[in-house]
Amino acid sequence: MTQHRHFCTYFDHRYLPAGLALHASLHRVCPAFTLWVLALDEAAADWLERHGPPGIEIVRLTELEAADPELAAVRPTRSLVEYYFTCSPCLPSFLLRAKGLEAITYLDADLWFFSSPEPLFAELGSDSVAIVPHRFTSASARTHARHGHYNVGWLTFRATGDGLACLAWWRARCIEWCHDRVEGDRYADQKYLDRFALLFNGVHAIDHPGANLAPWNVAGHGVALAADGVRVDGRPLVFFHYQGLKAVSPSRYDTNLAGYGAHLTPALRDGVFAPYIAELRACEWRARHARPVGAGAGLRRAGLPAWRRLAARGWRTLRSWWSGDVMRVGAG
Repeated sequence: MTQHRHFCTYFDHRYLPAGLALHASLHRVCPAFTLWVLALDEAAADWLERHGPPGIEIVRLTELEAADPELAAVRPTRSLVEYYFTCSPCLPSFLLRAKGLEAITYLDADLWFFSSPEPLFAELGSDSVAIVPHRFTSASARTHARHGHYNVGWLTFRATGDGLACLAWWRARCIEWCHDRVEGDRYADQKYLDRFALLFNGVHAIDHPGANLAPWNVAGHGVALAADGVRVDGRPLVFFHYQGLKAVSPSRYDTNLAGYGAHLTPALRDGVFAPYIAELRACEWRARHARPVGAGAGLRRAGLPAWRRLAARGWRTLRSWWSGDVMRVGAG
């Protein structure tokens, strides 16, 4: 029997296309799931309420703040991004408590899934908390290791004694201090993760190389295109973390690889960045034109990679090439 998985994330209206792309990728690889979305502004909440795909449950920020007055009380003391960071543990804590879930997995909104996440749940086994190491390369560690050994990209908490205690501790620490700077052994919501396994039982660091492949670790892995998809050290890529990806012109995207000493190889270009940019552009179009995503309806033609499915639907994509580590896309 397929287990229904519960994921959560958050974004405002500016990050709506990325959130829609995340949902569409989950829809393709996860047979039964709910994505709980904390809408960080009313524009995002209203769009999702009117046009969002099936499988998304909306949590308005006002609802979370009403249920967690300690969170609301610190808002004047944080910048906007710091307040969003502070919400990271508060959202899964609220969902486990208010919705009676057995487990919840927090996802950053800039993730995109290539294959089933079930191997990660299988690796977690009977443990209560799953965290993912950054796996910094030596080049990226020199400048970024100070931000913590683990990444707030994928975090699973089960509603067990250990899982709830760990989540409650993380929430309390973020309420106390959650700022966008390194200060001693603290950095935003993230560096607290370094202490999870020291303080609590049942904390498991995911070892799968295809989990949270990202600009800061991709240079340390073998990434190849295979007949069945992208492979990382010979294993399926589960999800990529597109941290720092940004459009620098209507047809040019900075991959953010260079800042971590990595480079845009053909496998990364064609297998990782091109399909995501294609879907992101499609979601941007849909968000602008206020059309429902329909859970990826029409984008699942068997045997075709995502960017070819999008091209078949007539989206403006995808002839891609690169200059250094900048992706450039044009009409196909």
